[in-house]
Formats: sequence, structure tokens, C-alpha cells
Amino acid sequence: MSAYKTAAALVALAIPFALGGSVAQATPSAAMKLNAAAAHAPHRTVVALAQFKPGVSERRARAIVRAHHGTVTDSLPAIGGFAVKLSAKEARALKGAKGVLNVTLNTKVKTTGLGNGKGLQTTFTQSVGAAAASGQGLTGKGVGVAVIDSGITGDHPDFKNGDGSSRVTNVVVNPSAVLPGDPIGHGTHVAGIIAGNSNNRPDADPDRGAYMGVAPEADIIALKTADDLGNSTVLDIINALQFVVDYRTDLNIQVVNLSISSDTPGSYRNDPLDAAVEFAWHAGIVVVAAVGNRGDAADAAQYAPGNDPFVISVGAADELGTADTADDTLADFSSRGVTQDGFNKPEVVAPGAHMTAPLAPLGAFSVMCPACITPDLQYFKMGGTSMAAPVVAGAAALLLQARPDLNPDQVKALLTNGSGPLNELDVQKALAGNPGAGANQGVRQSDAVYQTLVTYGMDPSRTGWTKASWTKASWTKASWTKASWTKASWTSKMNAPWAKATWTCGTCTLVNAASAVLTKSSWSKSSWSKSSWASNPQW
Repeated sequence: MSAYKTAAALVALAIPFALGGSVAQATPSAAMKLNAAAAHAPHRTVVALAQFKPGVSERRARAIVRAHHGTVTDSLPAIGGFAVKLSAKEARALKGAKGVLNVTLNTKVKTTGLGNGKGLQTTFTQSVGAAAASGQGLTGKGVGVAVIDSGITGDHPDFKNGDGSSRVTNVVVNPSAVLPGDPIGHGTHVAGIIAGNSNNRPDADPDRGAYMGVAPEADIIALKTADDLGNSTVLDIINALQFVVDYRTDLNIQVVNLSISSDTPGSYRNDPLDAAVEFAWHAGIVVVAAVGNRGDAADAAQYAPGNDPFVISVGAADELGTADTADDTLADFSSRGVTQDGFNKPEVVAPGAHMTAPLAPLGAFSVMCPACITPDLQYFKMGGTSMAAPVVAGAAALLLQARPDLNPDQVKALLTNGSGPLNELDVQKALAGNPGAGANQGVRQSDAVYQTLVTYGMDPSRTGWTKASWTKASWTKASWTKASWTKASWTSKMNAPWAKATWTCGTCTLVNAASAVLTKSSWSKSSWSKSSWASNPQW
């Protein structure tokens, strides 16, 4: 039987500026989707994410799955569970089985960006205080920022060092991806906002020094979770986060940016994507997430990972073309509200409208909105909370360069203590601030992470945690078995198209992303071997 296509697409949180106010209607919850699938098509095959309670061994968990006629397709240590293929009816039954913490369908994720062709204006590094930090010698140098997205065009001049080498390390997560780089353009744009640097262009290049990211010397680790048509699922994101945790020391990953949003609302207490981001957070990695582009819709703030209380959730401001924050407004597309668990989101706002950053040549964006491209064909203008999140991720890199002793809770406390009526990011204020014990005090983890911490003797309050507790906690590898990164088929062949449905702009006609992809015969299907994530300046 064909797989039941409820897989969640990673939706880039980038949308057209023609949209205003509420941009989406309330969406059925994860439980409602599972029940609907079981009721309307009980015998159809679905892919579900099953989480098990601490104390349930992997062997026992597999037996529970088999008892429900399911097949394990992926081991997911980050959430204490598996990806499972089984009938919709059995998936619902599995959720109620003894030892099972939660079962959800593998739903879509969206990116959060918007195209526009309103003329070039880039003031965000000045308005947030990053340009001033650069004058103080803070450029993000020595800090690795992971970008979980559609990939990155690593050979763009703005990602190169002075010696011509690339600052981008590529990791291909989706086994269906056969092309290097970024065939969409979203990930390249996001990475440019974080760490673009045009200062290393040739002296005669008119773009030299013209466009800069917030942390222009930070290292970028690109985790490509989409295939070459932009298809991706929650499972791909969880796998990427597992990689980030397991290789945080090897690749010096201290910050991770998620400019994506699930298409299914759910409580952080049992959502698998929320569990995965908390897994990374408690391993010492600062997680920055776009809050989404649902405006003031009733459920606007209820989608993972932006709804998680631990991560830094970022909304978008419109700078109105000036570096003076006094005239800034909240972008009407930016999600705001209260999560189903009572947390106000977003926690900080950063520039996210009319953002100019590097263009992925021949990517889908370049075809979809020619008016958004600069005359030199090197940069692209778009907006969305997808663009606001990397401003804060870059600021985190600056802060960690200046104060490497800070833990994620302390970084969050400093970065979310913004300025003005919108609580806008203020890098200078963060650099000078006193974080105290940090944010998130008294907040309980998602059920899966909380129970795992207790099982492995880690105080969930983090009161007595040392720096080693944050960065070298044995529980991150001890829970279940460590994922096999040499496996050639990490994700089963689940295709959830998101690019064709979500990449829009105010002045262009939407086209099939496939028509914008350039085939490169030298690229072969990736596996999770070291060769697939080693730095390669040709990407």
C-alpha cells in the first residue's frame, strides 16, 4: 500500500509582503490528525514518530512496535524513539500501549520567508548593534553555527575566508538529495544573514564590503534536510538535530538556527520536534527558532519548534528602510500569541522584512522572483520570520565569542532582554548585561527530555550543572544507542512537497522548483559518512 501522505513539509518561514494580518487559519492538532487518519483510512500505511518512556529498553520498544504490526524505519535517540511504518489504525492503538510516551504522524515543516522586489536596503546589522560589535573585534570567529535548512551554496564569495577557503561545512541529511548546495535558495539566504561577509571579495568588486551578516567570521555547518525538490519532513529535522548533538565537539557547533515551522500544532510536552530541540538545548547548544508567519491567528504561536519554552523564539520587525529602531514596526505576518502551554511568543523581535542576503545561483528563488534579485545577480531580497531568526543566531555567535563561559539559558536571558516597545534585539545591551542564572528557570522540559534527565541522574532544574554538564552530558549519548551516521538510508522515501506550496512573492509567478534545479553529474547520493560533511569549498 502507498504511504499515507501526512508527512509534514518543512515550510520556509518566508512569505509575500502582500499578505497582512492573520495569514493562516487554525490547524488540526497532532492527536486530531492521527485520529482522523485512523478513522477515515484505518488500513492505509502511515509513517509515525513513536516515543517511549525512559526505562523501556530499545529491545522492548521494538517488540511493542512489532506487536502493532509496525516496521522500524529509523532509530531516533534524540527523542527516545523510532520512526515507524504501520497502518493508521495500529498507529492510534500504539499510542495507548504500555510504555509508549507519544505517537504522532510525521507531519510537514515549513520555512518562513517572503519575497519582495521593493528596492535594496540593508540596515539590520546597524539597527541591532552588530556593526558596532564588529568594530569591537567581535565577528563570531571561532563559533560554529548550524543551519538546518534547504542547504547552502558554499562557494558563494561571501562565505569564503581571505585565503579563498570556504567557511561552510556541508552535511546532507536527506538521503534523497543527490545535488550539492542549495537548489531552493532559502538556506543560503539564511546563512548569509548569519555570517555573510563581502569583505573578502576582490578589491575591484563593487560588492566588496557592501553586504554583511551579523557574525561575518562565524563558521557555518549546513545541514541539508530537503531533497532536491524541497521535500522534507519532521523526521529529517530530528535526524539533523541528532547529528548536531553527536558532532557538536568535532564541528564546534554552539548555535543552531531553525527557520522552519511544523504544519501541525501541538503541546511542547509531547511534540517530538520540541523534544529534539530541547535535547540539543540541554546538550549545551543555543537553539534559535523562527516563531512563524501566521500573524495574529488564534493558534499562531502553537507550532514547533517556535512554541518550545526553552528555545529562543524570534519574531520579525520591519525596519522601514532605516537603522533607527524608533520607527520600527512588528511585521504583520509575524506570529504572536500564547502557546497551548501558556507561554508568550515570540520572546524577542529582530529585523525580518526586506532582507538582502546571498542568492543561490539557479535556485528556485531566482526563477520565482526575478525582481527580488540585485543587478549583479549575487543577492536576493525577501522577508519573513525565517530571516529574523538568523539575525538572533548571529548575535548568539557574537555573544559566545565574547563570553564563551555562558550556557544556553544565560545566552537566552541576555538576547531576549531587548529594547523598545517591540523588545527588539540589542547586541550591545546583551554584551554588557548580567545573565544571572539565565532564562527558563522553573520551566519543565518536554516529557521525554525530563524523564530521560531523571533516569540518567541529571537535575532537570539545571541548578547544579557545570559547563561540562551542558556540553559533555553523557545522557545525550547514553540514552538508547547512538545513531549510525554511516547509514545510507536514514529516512525512508517519504516525499512531502513544500516548496511548490509555500515559496511565493508579491511580484512573481510561482513555478515548479524542479525547473530551477541544475543537475550536477559529479554528485552522488550521500551517506552519513565523514566524507559527506567534510568542508568542501566547491559546494
